[in-house]
Amino acid sequence: MGAAAWTALFSTGNAAAAGAGPRPPHHPPRARRVIFLCMAGGPSHLETFDYKPKLADMHGQPMPASFTEGQPIAQLQGQQLRCQGPMTTFRRCGSSGTLISDFLPWHQKMADDLCVIRSMVTEQINHDPAHTFMNTGTALSGRPSMGAWVTYGLGSETQNLPGFVVMTSVGGRNPQPIASRQWSSGFLPGRFQGVEFSSTGAPVHYLNSPPGVSRQQQRQLIDAVRDLNRHRTQGRIRPETETRIAAAEMAFRMQTSVPELMDMSDEPRHVLEMYGAEPGDGSYASNCLLARRLAERGVRFIHLYHRGWDHHGDLVKHMNTCCGLTDRATWALVQDLKQRGMLDDTLIIWGGEFGRTPMFQGKGGPGRDHHIKGFSMWMAGGGVRGGTTWGSTDELGYHAVDNVVPVRDLHATMLHLLGIDHERLSVPHQGLDMRLTGVEEAHVLHDILT
Repeated sequence: MGAAAWTALFSTGNAAAAGAGPRPPHHPPRARRVIFLCMAGGPSHLETFDYKPKLADMHGQPMPASFTEGQPIAQLQGQQLRCQGPMTTFRRCGSSGTLISDFLPWHQKMADDLCVIRSMVTEQINHDPAHTFMNTGTALSGRPSMGAWVTYGLGSETQNLPGFVVMTSVGGRNPQPIASRQWSSGFLPGRFQGVEFSSTGAPVHYLNSPPGVSRQQQRQLIDAVRDLNRHRTQGRIRPETETRIAAAEMAFRMQTSVPELMDMSDEPRHVLEMYGAEPGDGSYASNCLLARRLAERGVRFIHLYHRGWDHHGDLVKHMNTCCGLTDRATWALVQDLKQRGMLDDTLIIWGGEFGRTPMFQGKGGPGRDHHIKGFSMWMAGGGVRGGTTWGSTDELGYHAVDNVVPVRDLHATMLHLLGIDHERLSVPHQGLDMRLTGVEEAHVLHDILT
């Protein structure tokens, strides 16, 4: 059986979530699915979407204490803080005039498709808890990830693949590890956990039948186990048993659906060249192409991680590497979806777990430290207003000061576009009605929606 099924095989469920098929949304949705492009490590907003001429003017000067006094700092604690000006040039792009850096020439071509949010804030300043907060709405481990919440709330549109799929790629400086709990189902039924597909080799372990075992024999075994389980639980509600049965059925279907998914022989050469993808090479480009194929087949939530954006030093060198590996493929994914008429109902989110400081770090080539008080992300498709810039940071790019967007507001907006009221998507757990957006106030960003 596939590793995807084993995750759910030993997990418990509840009656309300026993079915994995599509369920009705709270209100008419604008998006049917989400592709979350996580630039793991924290890309610098100051070298991507947030140009600060004042910071350039103050390059090399002491960072004013009025900006930093009493503020959380990761690795620059106790050091002299000096301003680090932008390390690349910016230009206004598209009819919208969106400012995008020259590190991202392919993003510049799609400026009018993007809603750039320049006023993101988060609560965690180190990588693992910051990823946990971005993915689950809390720094506490063991809570459901956003992909699990989405598939729990809406179900899946495919019966042959998991509703929530995760893929990772590597390239850049100091690729931080990404723990599998970042796509956990937490206290939700295990069938809603993200399933990691390998980018090289067999996408799922134990996918092929053992030697000498035919599909008919496997079908007979699954049917026998199903009948025995249902006989044992006759007259009693045992949702965990139904979850196990469904997991075995999914694993059986994946033996056909996953090889078909991974077979790129039906992709025209010009599509592969558009992405810059070589199937099976484990690259971000290949993962983007697979993301489109997963979206076509009804997968609800697709999470791509590219590990390598932790640029404490030699930022220019490593930005060139990371952008070289991701910029074109991201553009290709947006264009491919648009050409197929899928961008309108696919929400794409791009960004890291936090941003980088306006202050210099590094002994050789300059870099930047972790920063949580203001950074940039973007959204596209799925009911988002393209060619829009939302929010701003102060003149040095330190604090988000205008239309501040906490992570929970991002979650609320994502759920809203999927037709989910974030206040109504809750599960009783340990005496509380748990939600992705927590008990704190969260707001949908209506002003950036079409």
